[in-house]
Amino acid sequence: MKKLTYRAERAQDHEAPVVVLADEDHGVEVRILPSGGNRAYSMTVHGENILHFPSQNPATIRTSRGLDGIPFLAPWANRMPGGFHANGQHYAFNMESGTVRLDGNGIPIHGLLTAFPGWEVKELTAGKDFARVTSRLEFWRYPQLMANWPFAHEYEMTYRLAGGVLEVHLAVLNRSMDPMPIAVGFHPYFVLPGVPVTEATATVPVRSHVDADSRLLPTGETSPIAFTNPVSLGDHRFDDGFTDLVRDSSGHARFSVEGRGKKIEVIYGPKYPVAIIYAPPGQNYICFEPMAALTNGVNLAHEGKYSGLQMVKPGEKWEESFWVRTEGI
Repeated sequence: MKKLTYRAERAQDHEAPVVVLADEDHGVEVRILPSGGNRAYSMTVHGENILHFPSQNPATIRTSRGLDGIPFLAPWANRMPGGFHANGQHYAFNMESGTVRLDGNGIPIHGLLTAFPGWEVKELTAGKDFARVTSRLEFWRYPQLMANWPFAHEYEMTYRLAGGVLEVHLAVLNRSMDPMPIAVGFHPYFVLPGVPVTEATATVPVRSHVDADSRLLPTGETSPIAFTNPVSLGDHRFDDGFTDLVRDSSGHARFSVEGRGKKIEVIYGPKYPVAIIYAPPGQNYICFEPMAALTNGVNLAHEGKYSGLQMVKPGEKWEESFWVRTEGI
């Protein structure tokens, strides 16, 4: 009988209860904190963590305002000022609920769930070809969440490790009586071990730049990109949104960062039509962020400035994946 080379198990990390997925053949281990927004905070490849996570203790996810690892941004990603419009109604945010994060301009940002503790592990299993954990958040159970996004719905997130590749699969089930906008996203922070980001290059397979104002809110206009691939991260830093992704025959868009023979590739599924790239000056990471909608896309759609907003009908499910793979690490 072939020895199982995949593991899926519960563990303690600095007294925080975590889930560990391991692919021993490829030297990959992923660690997730379900009680901290179900965030993956470590993806080690031959002992090197390719996720930016500056703390030694995963429990800091619950209390830190900063983001790291692979945060989940929902029910909306990025910035959305003044509440939102949906199905002909306007919903104002309840700023006294304690669940809304604000950016430096006082704009609600990154939704309600970046460190929310309500996730429950529903399945944890390893087979001869994979290790997998599926967790669920029943959003509708929490009044403090419903106060700011009054659609009864739930999330199911699966981390699956196979062949050295991590898949992050998300399913959103709408249990409400009205269609629900899909504006979710992820904000993964990547580092090339031992390689300064300024010595790396990035491949950003996009055709259009999302024009934004001084608050980083899209105007509804786009423009041609101002770089060629691959782009030097020593000469060009990013805090930008992009659309018109270049896709292969399977509908996947492949983003990557590489240097000194090491490479991290992030692959977006077809239902992630927007990419935010974040590689700010003075930081040694790059974020390839898969997004289901433009920043503030729910309101831009209401204003007639955005035609790409996805909706999930009552009783139906929206789902999509992105993948992370490495070379040379």
